[in-house]
Amino acid sequence: MKLRKLVALALAGAMVLSLAACGGGSEKETGKNNGDDKNPTTPAVKEDVTLTLWGAENDQTLLREMCDAFIEANKDYVNLTIEIGVESESTAKDTILKDVQASADVYSFASDQLNSLVAAGALMAIPEEMGLQDVIDRNTAGSVATATYTDGKVYAYPRTADNGFFLFYDKSKFSEDDVKSWSAMLAKAAEHGKSVTMQMNSGWYLHGFYDAVGFDAGLAENGKDTVCNWNGTVNGISGVQVTQAIIDICKHSAFQVASDSEFVTGIKEGTIIAGVSGVWNAATATEVWGENFGATILPTFTLNGEEKQMCSVMGSKLVGVNPYSKNAGWALKLADWITNEENQIKSFEVNQTGPSNIKAASSDAVKTNTAIVAFTAQQEFASLQVVGDNFWGATESFGQILQTGNPDGIDLQTLLDNMVAGVTAPIE
Repeated sequence: MKLRKLVALALAGAMVLSLAACGGGSEKETGKNNGDDKNPTTPAVKEDVTLTLWGAENDQTLLREMCDAFIEANKDYVNLTIEIGVESESTAKDTILKDVQASADVYSFASDQLNSLVAAGALMAIPEEMGLQDVIDRNTAGSVATATYTDGKVYAYPRTADNGFFLFYDKSKFSEDDVKSWSAMLAKAAEHGKSVTMQMNSGWYLHGFYDAVGFDAGLAENGKDTVCNWNGTVNGISGVQVTQAIIDICKHSAFQVASDSEFVTGIKEGTIIAGVSGVWNAATATEVWGENFGATILPTFTLNGEEKQMCSVMGSKLVGVNPYSKNAGWALKLADWITNEENQIKSFEVNQTGPSNIKAASSDAVKTNTAIVAFTAQQEFASLQVVGDNFWGATESFGQILQTGNPDGIDLQTLLDNMVAGVTAPIE
C-alpha cells in the first residue's frame, strides 16, 4: 500500500538523516558556566540565568514541576529562574514568527511547523556536543524524522510520538461495527439524537480524505512552496468526487461542526458521542465516558458506492530552542530535560500522551492505553505531512465552505482549482 511505503521510507530516511546530523558550538567565558557543556562542573562564579518556556495550557502545572526539578538539579551550577507562558502547540509557529527575537527561549510545537520555523531562523540545531546522538538513540526513528530538516540536522527534541488523529466514541452508544463507517455511525448518532464531529476547516484533517485515495500535497523541491493535486484525478477518482463525499458527511443531520474546544465541551455536555480527535483529548474522554471510552481507527467514507479507509497524519510534538536565546546552552539543557524518559512518563501519566522515548513507550501502561492503541493502529493508514505555509490558509477557507455544506452552490471543480492555486502560490 502506498501509505505504508511512504511511512517505511520516512522511517528509513530518518535514520540516515539522524546519523548525518550535526551542529555548531559556542564559546565559553573563563570561570563561568554558561550551560554549553552537557555535563558541567561547579563554576567559580554562579550566574543568574532566566529562561522563558512556552507550552500548552493543559501542560502548565506539569511543566512547572519539571522546571522546578531542573532548577534543583542544577542549583550547584547556576541560579536559574524559569518563567512559563501559555502557547498552544498548534499555533506556536504563528505567534513566534511575528517576532522571533521576542519569543520564548524554549517552546513546544507540532512537528508540521518545523520546516517553517527553521526556514525563518526560529530554531537552533542541536549541537553534537550537547547530546545530539543521545536524542537520536533514545527516541523512535519516526519522531526523530519529524524533528529533522532537509539539511539533515535535528532541530528539536521529540516529546511525543502521537500527533495524529483517530476516532473517539462512547461505547454505550455504539457497537464496534457502528463506528467502522461514517454512514453507519451518523445513522446511529441520529437515532440517539446526538452528534458526531470532525474539524473540516483544516488541511491537517482534510488530508485524511484525499490521501486515502492517492492524492498528494507536499513540499516542493525549493523547500518552501507546496505541490498539491487535489483538483485532479488519481486512480480514476476525481478530487470533485472526494469533495462531494466530504460535503455529504457535513450535511448529515447528526454531523456537528466543532472546533477542538467545542468537541471537548460537547463530550462534557453529552451532545457529542463520537468524533475525530487525538490523544490530547483522551484525558477528558476518559474522565467523562469512563469505561465506555472507546477509540479506534478512522471510519471509512463512501465514494462512488465503495467504502474508502480514511487516513491520518504521522506527527509528533517537539520542543525547540530559539537561536536568539541569550542563554542558549541552558535553554538546550532545559529542552533536553523536559523531553527525557522520566518526564515523558510523567506526561503520559498526566495527559495520556504517547511517548517518543523508546523505553518510556515500552511500558505495559502505554501499550494498553485506549487512545495510544488506537493511534498506533491508525499508523497503518497514515503518512508524514510536510507542506509549505500557504497550504494552511487556503485549505482552511476551502474547508470552511465544505463544513457548511457549500451553501452558495459553488462549482466544486472551481472550488478545488481556487484552493490549489492558493496552496501552490509561491512564497515570497
